Amino acid sequence: MAEPVWFHIDVNSAFLSWTAAYRTLVEGRTPDLREIPSVIANDKNLRTSIVLAKSTPAKKYGVKTGEPLGMARDKCPNLVVAEPDYALYVSSSRRLMALLREVSPVVEQYSIDEAWVDMTGTEGLYGPPVLAAQHLRDRIFSTLGFTVNIGISCNKLLAKMASDFEKPDKVHTLFDGEIREKLWPLRVGELFTVGPATARKLEQAGITTIGALAKASLLSIQALLGQKMGRQVWKYANGRDESSVLTEAEEAKGYSISTTTEEDVVTAEQAYKILLALADSVAARMRSEGAKAYGVSVTIRGNDFKNRSHQKKLTEPTDITNEIYKLCRSLFDELWDKHTPLRLLGIGLLNVTKEEYAQQCMFCDEGKDRARKLDRAVDDIRGRFGADTIMRGSVMGSGANVGKKYKAHMENKREG
Repeated sequence: MAEPVWFHIDVNSAFLSWTAAYRTLVEGRTPDLREIPSVIANDKNLRTSIVLAKSTPAKKYGVKTGEPLGMARDKCPNLVVAEPDYALYVSSSRRLMALLREVSPVVEQYSIDEAWVDMTGTEGLYGPPVLAAQHLRDRIFSTLGFTVNIGISCNKLLAKMASDFEKPDKVHTLFDGEIREKLWPLRVGELFTVGPATARKLEQAGITTIGALAKASLLSIQALLGQKMGRQVWKYANGRDESSVLTEAEEAKGYSISTTTEEDVVTAEQAYKILLALADSVAARMRSEGAKAYGVSVTIRGNDFKNRSHQKKLTEPTDITNEIYKLCRSLFDELWDKHTPLRLLGIGLLNVTKEEYAQQCMFCDEGKDRARKLDRAVDDIRGRFGADTIMRGSVMGSGANVGKKYKAHMENKREG
């Protein structure tokens, strides 16, 4: 059996690359945005506009993705600003994925500008992995007009980490024998799935590099981060990942709801109000079918089009809106870096059951009992007089105006 070979393809500064490629190849405009100090950002409001992507020359001035446009202009007064074109980005992404599927039938798109490709057993067609990756990189540039980084390894995790090495337009390997030299010296926050909050916990415990995390005992990491998260990041630090490429989404059994916002969500307070509205809606839907959930998940998508999600398993199932909302707030706080503007928030209720759960304690939790009675009363009023008849106080008057502004963009569904 052939040894596993994974490619991870990552478009270099995707929004800027796609905009530049369209301007030069289709419109014939010069200069090329990639060759001058330039960024992708909304130029209408310097105070609130955020840099979505930057060129390599802009990076030399210290311009950073995610910083305010006004700050970027202070660093580089001659900065060229191009407006984002999301329709172009979706089209460019689809063309890239179509090209990758010509190379291998097994492709998992991770975000608008990233994908894994299973290249196992293709050496007879394309040659050794490094040569095959170089040819693929060159083909993408000659056909589509933009550059990519390609990471190569024996699993998805290490391929993803390899593609994040030196940029742009590079091919990198990260096989088992290279982990100690290439992966372990990196800061712990650079490990895939380690967010800012998790990185802070590890650093405060004296674990500052991926190598230090790998060498720590599994039990100590689980004591610090929890059993599931601790095991995952410890395994990743040691280069271990058994996941396969998902060409289709895994079947989920539960309920989910998401909303795409008309304007960027830039504060936690805005996000909390949206999460409360979402929790209120999806929990009511679940209760209407007599179900409860053993798990809760939160998904966010920044204006970089990248999805991030966290989930939590529960020891007993719940259908209480406020309980679900509090869990979602906690998961959101772990997920969001507090800098990337958000365009989508979603909640999932997982591992649902319609079996009656017997509380394993001597005394009933009166707080939960009151919360369930409140939920039933709210559900009854809405059922008789309409969903908009009653709204939770924390949602009313929000800057996000969840009840009206986002209602048309909500997708509330049962899965499985």
